[in-house]
Amino acid sequence: MIELRPFNTLGAANHGWLDAYHHFSFASYHDPARVNWGNLRVWNDDAIAPGQGFPTHPHEDMEIITYVRKGAITHRDSMGNEGRTEAGDVQVMSAGNGVRHSEYNLEDEETTLFQIWIIPDERGGEPSWGAKAFPKGDRAGQFVPLATSTANDNDRAEGALPIRTDARVLGATIKAGESVTYTPKSADRHLYLVPAVGSVKVDDVTANARDGVAITQLESVTITALEDSEVVLVDAA
Repeated sequence: MIELRPFNTLGAANHGWLDAYHHFSFASYHDPARVNWGNLRVWNDDAIAPGQGFPTHPHEDMEIITYVRKGAITHRDSMGNEGRTEAGDVQVMSAGNGVRHSEYNLEDEETTLFQIWIIPDERGGEPSWGAKAFPKGDRAGQFVPLATSTANDNDRAEGALPIRTDARVLGATIKAGESVTYTPKSADRHLYLVPAVGSVKVDDVTANARDGVAITQLESVTITALEDSEVVLVDAA
């Protein structure tokens, strides 16, 4: 099954400083058909104005992955961590039994990012945070694991950030006319793909930039770039 979720059908909320689109039910947007996809709970497409951001607020029992598309985001948390994650980089926060953090765009330009929340395998545990650069050139023509289950030794060996859930977050850049095939470990996995840039065909379904594609019950899926593209894929339980 491949279901296209066009960008213009997503939930939306424009707060002036924050222009947000929601692939799944979030805040005041609720669609009973789009509450989650397996253990993938949130995929927000955010544009944050310069000098603006999210003041200190709490989280618990959620794996939160931030994929920066343009600009940079500066993170501070109650564990004492502070870091600036820029375009092409990824940060991961395991909220565990509770953490407070803030995220601000301290740049002179708008920051755009995907924020992805995945339900953890177990509740509680000590919170943690980490960030890493993932050069787009390293992802050319292949899916590279960006964040992965702490039990996935192969992905961790490739440098993926750890998350406490049965899921993988992957990125690829694909030149126009080229294809990449992804094979999950079983057909009952819940795959969700979003082109950050460009347009692609997912098997025979065309997806444009920022559309969502929900995929399940397939042994493998082939993504063909119709133009130079950058895609993010979550493989969730």
